[in-house]
Amino acid sequence: MQVPLVMTVIGKDRTGLVESLARLVAEHGGNWLESRMCRLGGEFAGILRVHVPAEKRPALEQALAKVSDLKIVVRTDEPARAEGEALFASLEVIGPDRPGIVREISAALAALGVNVEELATECVSAPMSGEQLFQARCKLLLPAGVSVAALRKSLERATGEIGVEFTLNEAK
Repeated sequence: MQVPLVMTVIGKDRTGLVESLARLVAEHGGNWLESRMCRLGGEFAGILRVHVPAEKRPALEQALAKVSDLKIVVRTDEPARAEGEALFASLEVIGPDRPGIVREISAALAALGVNVEELATECVSAPMSGEQLFQARCKLLLPAGVSVAALRKSLERATGEIGVEFTLNEAK
């Protein structure tokens, strides 16, 4: 029987880090299913989902614990319970960088019970002015009973106060 696991990994970035994780998973009969990984400020951070034979899980966890320069947390992957008809949406935000943008946007989402499935943010230079722009891309899960139109109104109130623009679309 295969056991679904989710691992979080953090540590100093180095060449071969992903390969060493992939090798350990493969050596223990595991299957690497999906991951999100990146380097931020010299640090490596990742989250990955694997399946591993149940009898090999303890050995895999022991091997992962021996990786000296990484902090690795392993948890059993427990699928979320479906509660009625949920809807996926995509959200893009852009505007002059300033403190509090993520706080205001996430508060508007949380107030409606919207779950952030994925979030990627960055600050970039504006093409003409060179001004720092904040950009965010989100994949959202709207709970049953919350429409894209209702979320749009909530985001309009939040973004009006912080001076950013957004695009919200139902995901196909």
